[in-house]
Amino acid sequence: MFPQRLTDTRAYEIAVALRDGFNRHYRLFREASAAAKQRFERADWHGQQRAQRERIEYYDKRVNEAVERLRAEFAVDTLGMDTWQQAKLHYIGLLTDHHQPELAETFFNSVTAKLLHRSYFNNDFIFVRPAVSTEYIENDEPASKPTYRAYYPTRDNLRETWRRIIDNFQLDIEFEDLERDVEHVTQAMLAELGAFRPRTNFQIQVLSSLFYRNKGAYLVGKIINGFIETPLALPILHNPDGKLVVDAALFGEDELLMIFSYARAYFMVDMEVPSAYVQFLRSLMPRKPRAELYNALGLQKHGKNLFYRDFMFHLRHSSDKFRIAPGIKGMVMLVFDLPSFPYVFKVIKDFYPPQKDTSREQIMGKYLLVKQHDRVGRMADTLEYSAVAFPRARFEEELVAELKHFCGSLLEEDGDTLIIRHLYIERRMIPLNIYLQEASHEGVEHAVIEYGNAIKDLVAANIFPGDMLWKNFGVTRHGKVVFYDYDEIEYLTDCNFRRVPAPRNEEEEMSGEVWYTVNKGDVFPETFGPFLLGNPEVREIFVAHHADLLDAAFWQGHKERILAGHVHDVFPYEPTKRFALRGGSGKVVAK
Repeated sequence: MFPQRLTDTRAYEIAVALRDGFNRHYRLFREASAAAKQRFERADWHGQQRAQRERIEYYDKRVNEAVERLRAEFAVDTLGMDTWQQAKLHYIGLLTDHHQPELAETFFNSVTAKLLHRSYFNNDFIFVRPAVSTEYIENDEPASKPTYRAYYPTRDNLRETWRRIIDNFQLDIEFEDLERDVEHVTQAMLAELGAFRPRTNFQIQVLSSLFYRNKGAYLVGKIINGFIETPLALPILHNPDGKLVVDAALFGEDELLMIFSYARAYFMVDMEVPSAYVQFLRSLMPRKPRAELYNALGLQKHGKNLFYRDFMFHLRHSSDKFRIAPGIKGMVMLVFDLPSFPYVFKVIKDFYPPQKDTSREQIMGKYLLVKQHDRVGRMADTLEYSAVAFPRARFEEELVAELKHFCGSLLEEDGDTLIIRHLYIERRMIPLNIYLQEASHEGVEHAVIEYGNAIKDLVAANIFPGDMLWKNFGVTRHGKVVFYDYDEIEYLTDCNFRRVPAPRNEEEEMSGEVWYTVNKGDVFPETFGPFLLGNPEVREIFVAHHADLLDAAFWQGHKERILAGHVHDVFPYEPTKRFALRGGSGKVVAK
C-alpha cells in the first residue's frame, strides 16, 4: 500500500539524488554518442571501438555512484518501507516533464535493487510497470533538433531532395561525388517503388541523427506514399582517399532487421528523446521487440528491463514448462528453455570436465568480452541477470534435478519460487548440428557456406572462436549462422597459428599422440578437419568454399594485419547491394 501523505522530507531528497544520478549518466552517455560523429569524420576507427566499449560501462558506474551517495548522505540501509514508498512517488513527480522517463525509472530500479532485499521487489518499491508515459515527448528547447525531419518531394525533384537530406547532416568531410551517389539512391528508390505515382501524402521521413557503428554511418528513415510506407537505410562510408560515399540503398523491414540485428554491436546515436526514436524504428520494424531496439541504441539496461517485463507477461499467459534445451549438452553451461518463448537460459555450472581448464570468473569475462566487442552479426547478444525468481511449478523435474546437481551454488528454493542467482538469456536458434541433420542438400550447402563466412567475419573482428564444433553455432530465422558458445573465445592476436611440424621419423608418423611441442596459445588449423568434416557432403562443400580456414597462413595473415592497425569492413548487408559492385564507381575498400 502507498502512504496516504508525503510527510518524509528525506524521501524527496532521495528522489532528487536519484534523478540527478540518472541525469549525470544520460548526459555522459549522450556526449559519448554525439562524439561518434567527430570520430567518424576523422576515420578514428580504433577510437570508435574504444568508445563503444567504454560506454557500456557507464551505467553500472553511475548506479554504484548513486548507491554510495545514498548510503553516505541518507543512511538508506536503515530506512523503513514508508520512506521508500514516498521516495518512489516523489520520483514519479520529478519525471513528469522528463525527456527520458523510462530510462530514469530503470535507473531507480537498478539502484534500489542494490540497496533492498529482493523481497521488496514489488510495485510498491520499484517500477514493475512504467509510471510515466513516453508518448509524444518532444524537446521544446530552441536549439534542439526534432526526432525526425519530413521532406515533401515531387517526382521531378527527387534528386534535389536527396541531396538536401544528406547535406542536412552536415558531415564535416567531403563526398567523393555526391551527385553520383544521389543518382544511385534515386534510381534505387524508383526501382524499389516500381511504376509509382506520388500520392497526396508523398514524403520522406528521416531520423535527425545518423547511426554510427564501427566504420559506418547510417541514415535511417522511411518513404511514405499514400498508405504505403517503405523503410530505408543509407550506409555512408569512407573511400580509400578519406572521402565519403553512399555505399548502398537498403529498403524494407528485412534489410533493416539485419542492420539492427541482436548479433551486432550497439549503435551510437545522439538522442534527446530515445523513446521517440524507438517509436519511429518500431514503425519500420514492427516485428522487432522494443527491448531489442533499446539494446541496439546502446540502452541495454532498459532493454533488459523491458525484456523482463515481456517475460513476466508471457509467463502469466502460458502454461508450458521449462525444460532442458534440445541438443548436445554443454560442458560449462546448463541450458534450458520454455518451448513457447523464443529464448534460452544459460547457467554456468559449478564444475567442469578436466578438458575444460576454466573458472566461473573466466567464463563471465568471456561473456563480457562479447558484450563489449564488435559482434559483426556473428555473435548473439546476451542479457545477464542476477537473482531471477521463477515459479517452481513451471519446471520439469528433470531440469530441477540437473540444476541442483550442476548449479547448486546458484540455486535457491523459497517456497513456491525457484531463484537462480546468475544467468544469461539469449535468442533461441536452431543448433547448426541439428540443422545439418534435417536440411536438404541446398540447405546444407547454404549452412556450411554461412558457417565458414561466420568464422571469417569473427576473424576480421579479431575473434578466435576456440571451439568451432557445429553445435556451438546456430541458424537464425533469416538463415544467418551465429556463434553462441563463448567460454573458449580468444582475441585472434593472442593466438599463435602454426602448421603441424613434419614427423621426424616413422615412429612419430605412426603415433596417435601429439609428438610436437604445443605452447599456450598455439593453434593448428589443419587439425580442424577431423573434428568438423566427417560428413562427406559437408566436407565437399566446406573444402570448395572455405579450405583456407584449414591453413595456418590464413589465420596468421589476418592476425598480422590486425596488429598493424588494420580495421576490416564487415557489412550488415549483402555485397550485391553495394553500388560499387552494381556498376557504380566510387569503390570502397578496407583501410
